[in-house]
Amino acid sequence: ESFQKVKDAFHHSRGLFNKPRDQARVDSLLKKLSLWDKRDSQNMTLSGGMRRRVMIGKALSHEPRILFLDEPTAGVDVELRKEMWDIVSELKHDGVTIILTTHYIEEAEAIAERVGVINGGELLLMEDKDTLMRKMGSKTLRIDLQESIEAIPAALAEYELTLEGGGETLLYTYDSTEERTGITRLLASVNTSGLRIRDVQTSQSSLEDIFVNLVRD
Repeated sequence: ESFQKVKDAFHHSRGLFNKPRDQARVDSLLKKLSLWDKRDSQNMTLSGGMRRRVMIGKALSHEPRILFLDEPTAGVDVELRKEMWDIVSELKHDGVTIILTTHYIEEAEAIAERVGVINGGELLLMEDKDTLMRKMGSKTLRIDLQESIEAIPAALAEYELTLEGGGETLLYTYDSTEERTGITRLLASVNTSGLRIRDVQTSQSSLEDIFVNLVRD
């Protein structure tokens, strides 16, 4: 296969699955994978990133309904990784079921609908991504103060706040699945303690945060 031209590799892959020759399909894949200019090149002359595109193109050439991708973006540059994400998202939209392994947690968070976490060869969980992040993720309330403080007032001790940002930011971590998060009471307590609030923001833990906690446990 090293001496095979890129376009011929796509045609050959279709033939292995008894698919008729389809020049339009092959041309479309070559363009979608940014391989059009390399269509007459031999595989052995391509860069590692280009060869990875060829492998994906061969897998797609026979129009599979289920596609297995083993770390398709490993060792490629950021630009190619983004292109791969776009391709996977387009395939999802077309109804293709994709089973993908990756070491890039942000990749799973960006494109996956269901996530499985494997540690030491053991499958720790398999869950809908959004459900997983609601169940196991935590949210953080960031309270920016108008003036810095040296210590958290005693009146706020019950909230287990963290003081950061040179004494100008209070952080409060809470469980968003609980009916009562305590945020309303906390903000009222901050005001009555004499602190003046400049801004309030919330953020949610990432899939990577959840993964780290899972494998740590």
